[in-house]
Amino acid sequence: MEKTLFEISKMNCPSEENLIRMKLEGISSIANLDFDIPNGKLTVFHSGEIDQIEKSVIELNLGGKKISSEQTNQTEFEENKTQKKLLWSVLVINFAFFIIEMTTGIISKSMGLVADSLDMLADSFVYGISLFAVGGTLIKKKRIAKLAGYFQITLAIIGFVEVLRRFFGDEKLPNFSTMIIVSIFALIANGICLYILQKSKSKEEAHMKASMIFTSNDVIINLGVIIAGVLVNWLSSSKPDLIIGTIVFILVIQGAFRILKLSK
Repeated sequence: MEKTLFEISKMNCPSEENLIRMKLEGISSIANLDFDIPNGKLTVFHSGEIDQIEKSVIELNLGGKKISSEQTNQTEFEENKTQKKLLWSVLVINFAFFIIEMTTGIISKSMGLVADSLDMLADSFVYGISLFAVGGTLIKKKRIAKLAGYFQITLAIIGFVEVLRRFFGDEKLPNFSTMIIVSIFALIANGICLYILQKSKSKEEAHMKASMIFTSNDVIINLGVIIAGVLVNWLSSSKPDLIIGTIVFILVIQGAFRILKLSK
């Protein structure tokens, strides 16, 4: 690993930082970019030759020039540590609620809770996959976003098959109170996850955007399951539960296509 310092005289605000990131993020040899905007300095941690990186910095016409280059043993960076901490937090929350919702969904015969639990499981895998993307190149991050999208589509197809089986089968009425209570707690948990992810300075990166899309969908889904629980009790019918299960999987697929778009 090498550490190269650039002086960039015209880098005065975050807009120049974003411009530089966009220019350099396609270079696979770059491990990390450390910006010092007040002093107009950029430190690039990279492997291999500096020529392509230096050329890209100069092409921006921001007064960039190389100051020094030296070997370094540093492989962990503060920004990456913060990302990992945030992702571990939301992974644990989502996996815990996958277990809770799957268990209560089976016991209460609620397809809405089962569907939401599978979505929580998908999110857990996405956050786990995103952990591997932290500190990686743009290409790696987009590949991981693509993998997350296809994984969601697979789970949604499995969910649709189960909804059809229950619709044409003879299923007992779901326990509406369990649906409502568990979904309220899941809603709170997803709200916390969304808040945690939005705190990340790297939330514009493909793998972090993918994580936020999943969590935003979950908030909508939780509200839907709560409404379905109320309708199950009011109408004395399992149809609202099956309908919300179907809607859940439609939202999952929509989210998956949004993520696949990010990965292009």
